[in-house]
Amino acid sequence: ETRLQGASDDDDRLDTLWIVGDDPEPGPSPAPAGLGGTLPVGTRLAEFEITGLIGQGGFGIVYRAHDHSLGRDVAIKEFMPLSLAVRGDDGLSVRVRSHANAEVFGSALRSFMNEARLLAQFDHPSLVKVFRFWEVGGTACMAMPLYRGMTLWRGLEAGIVDLSETGLKGLLAPLLEAIETIHAAGVYHRDISPDNILILADGRPLLLDFGAARQIIGDGTQNITSILKPGYAPIEQYAGDSTLRQGPWTDIYALAAVLHFVIMGVKPEPSVGRMLRDSSRPLAESAKGRFSEAFLQAIDHGFSLMPEARPRSVAEFRLALGITPGTVPLPVTGGAAFEPPGPERGAERKGIASRPASAGRKRALAVAVPALIVAVLAGAFVALRPAGDKTVAPSVETPAPAVLQSPTAAAKPVDLLEQIYLHREAEHTVTVLPDRTLVRINKDRLRFGIRSDRGGYLYVFMVGTDGQHLYMLFPNELDKENRMTPGVDLSLPRRGWAMEASGPPGTNHFVAVVADQPRELSAAGLVRVPPFAELPLSALGDGARLPGRVRCDKADSCSEGYGAASFSIEETDVQSARP
Repeated sequence: ETRLQGASDDDDRLDTLWIVGDDPEPGPSPAPAGLGGTLPVGTRLAEFEITGLIGQGGFGIVYRAHDHSLGRDVAIKEFMPLSLAVRGDDGLSVRVRSHANAEVFGSALRSFMNEARLLAQFDHPSLVKVFRFWEVGGTACMAMPLYRGMTLWRGLEAGIVDLSETGLKGLLAPLLEAIETIHAAGVYHRDISPDNILILADGRPLLLDFGAARQIIGDGTQNITSILKPGYAPIEQYAGDSTLRQGPWTDIYALAAVLHFVIMGVKPEPSVGRMLRDSSRPLAESAKGRFSEAFLQAIDHGFSLMPEARPRSVAEFRLALGITPGTVPLPVTGGAAFEPPGPERGAERKGIASRPASAGRKRALAVAVPALIVAVLAGAFVALRPAGDKTVAPSVETPAPAVLQSPTAAAKPVDLLEQIYLHREAEHTVTVLPDRTLVRINKDRLRFGIRSDRGGYLYVFMVGTDGQHLYMLFPNELDKENRMTPGVDLSLPRRGWAMEASGPPGTNHFVAVVADQPRELSAAGLVRVPPFAELPLSALGDGARLPGRVRCDKADSCSEGYGAASFSIEETDVQSARP
């Protein structure tokens, strides 16, 4: 029988931030005024109204709130380190307890804001999504979705986690993708544990709180072991020695320690204890016969005590584990009672606006007039026009050209977009930073900057809110020069054209690809939708890699490799909304 010991021993974990499925009536409790410094129900924070208390820990308070602008319930996380700060006399603001705490509080607050800023840039299904963050009353808040599920630790207790090798690989695959995503941005989680992995109702894992702010608070005010999670934190997080540098291997150790706990049912020995006397047995011995030797050896490699002995990257760790990029997480098993996803969850993963099956498949196509082109893309109406033009062109309604189906008829454009991203080369880093992740229809323009650590050729693909079409947004008929210089930002749209949010409300999904070699896409069956092009599903085939044929002068120098970044921009018709 698997034993679960000591997984949840951090009193500062905000377990109830995430609505737990084994609660017969999941939901927040009321937040009475003044309880532990919490804000009372009815408090307004920007467009959000607090409706309940979800959880409180040593580093922050999480509320349930209603977004009056977009008409949805969200979670609001307020930075409130109880060891450093108290609620002000007005009951709303936050102030440090003493002047001696000011420097540490300021550093931790900046770390909290940096974490929110980074998470707001990411759009990965296994990373917490940040809708918005802002400073208020001497502290800061971030607004996030209300996720429904249970922590990995509780999931193991409930018996809903598939403990076979196939099941664990299905769980690991999206987590590795999420960790790799933040590593590509130069960020390390530093707080991976069974309590910081949420299993959602659809079986998808979600990586929770980063440890940066609490690390700063711990370094400044209290013993380091009260901040780190013994058993999961590697030795370099305890050490003040700069020779033990933190890096991707830091999160790899923590994830390997989580796997130790999942497989053996007992929390691993703390790394500081292992430095003195390492009594831990390799999984290749203790779990022999239950899993493949290669899988267990890979975990043992990641659990190596010294940083230099571990895999140097997530890509290396994934390869050793025998996980193929793009593996889909398996559904949970067992009889755990998860709360069914609410109405807002149906299209959350892909951002697709549902449409009745009987709806006619029509789309407004572009009408070209002097100095103006309006392109309506896949239900996400993005007006493209020469910069500075203020006129509005009429559009006509005409049947869309037939889209050829790939051999996998059930495939959807948004799935293929994700597959293009998942087949990227992990060592080729591409970074995208949108000007705004939330734009107002008929008010704001869509702009984003792209950078690649290697030279190549840029291609930007998009799926709009109806989820029916896959477009190549760039290069296009107005801007064909797509050569990228390594380390140099390329901003789109460039001078001479612009994109404006034109509705309807929803989320536009993008993948920016920087290919080693230019692609010949005409043979892939492109349908011209001036100034853009639509890709049929058959263009990607079963492999769902980047479409088209590589163009190169010498056969021996041809490369089909590419780097990629995924991002999204939401359009709203609420005129007061801000990104």
